[in-house]
Amino acid sequence: MLSLSAHPADGAQRAQETQDGSVRARHLALRHLVKHDCGSCHGMRLTGGLGPPLTAVALADRPLQFIESMILRGRPGTAMPAWQGILSDADARWIAEMLKEEGFEE
Repeated sequence: MLSLSAHPADGAQRAQETQDGSVRARHLALRHLVKHDCGSCHGMRLTGGLGPPLTAVALADRPLQFIESMILRGRPGTAMPAWQGILSDADARWIAEMLKEEGFEE
């Protein structure tokens, strides 16, 4: 029997690299979404516009769960749409963490 793997761990390592690459690709797609879709209302630098600023400083006193909820459920009576169904809970959590911890400022 011919083995394509020189070492049993090689297959697991390749699977992990593929998963890591998929996660990185998803995070890049989410960064693009935040910059462009969110930026259309919150300002291209996320410093505010039609919507409030989404900078790390502006969100410092907001709980992570509040930010996630706003992303997924929107804000009724405002222009903020619900992204639930487009973004997963994990996507919303990652975006919220990025906004709070390091922000998307360039």
